[in-house]
Amino acid sequence: MSLLLAILIGLILGFIGGGGSILAVPILVYVLGVKPVEATAYSLFIVGIASLFGAHKHYKLGNIDFKIGMMFAIPSFIGVFASRRWVLPNIQNELFVFGDFVITKDLFLMVFFALIMLLASFSMLRERSISKQTKDNQQIKIIIDGLFVGLITGMVGAGGGFLIVPALVLLSRLEMKKAIGTSLMIISIKSLFGFLGEWGSEIDWQLLISFTSLAVIGIFFGVYFSKFFDGKRLKKSFGVFVLLTAVVIMLKEFFIF
Repeated sequence: MSLLLAILIGLILGFIGGGGSILAVPILVYVLGVKPVEATAYSLFIVGIASLFGAHKHYKLGNIDFKIGMMFAIPSFIGVFASRRWVLPNIQNELFVFGDFVITKDLFLMVFFALIMLLASFSMLRERSISKQTKDNQQIKIIIDGLFVGLITGMVGAGGGFLIVPALVLLSRLEMKKAIGTSLMIISIKSLFGFLGEWGSEIDWQLLISFTSLAVIGIFFGVYFSKFFDGKRLKKSFGVFVLLTAVVIMLKEFFIF
């Protein structure tokens, strides 16, 4: 079952340029029994490698805007590395205690992840008009958004594509196919850069390599089949899926107490 889910992660990345980590973290935690903090690190590697292969395929199709991509990616590098290296390690294992109820670091990460998913689902489902902006304003917003996505990526192990694609479409006015390809380029570099923050930690490489290999297979299929589907419709459908997954995570995390 977990093998099929790994392929599904790649399929989704190939289809809409993001969303793989939304599945990767819950699968690693709930299906494979990986601890949440480790799962966020593993997700960076899995999504980063799979996105790298996907970006290469989109490069051949002419679907990558390198100038805008690097403008977004560089501040993201800073955000994700700072988050993994300094922010996450300094979060205490027990944050709050309310009687017999303890909010642990693991619980906080999963609930925070679910909240980010809810926000992402709303952004994918809501129709937004593209306002007129000056070139300077666009660039500043792209840089700020890149830094924000990098910080979120480091915290929850998400590639950030579910935030990057809407930003590229709305702020840079890229058409959907080019936004997807550019998003995969940003995700691959940013996620692998963030994973470097885990260097020296104990890692189950056998699990990580096998899971990643299947995700790579999935992304090849995703990129191929994305040519035959309308990107906006896929985005809305996945928005509904993200919303439902976020609700399930919230219920599971609080129900077990």
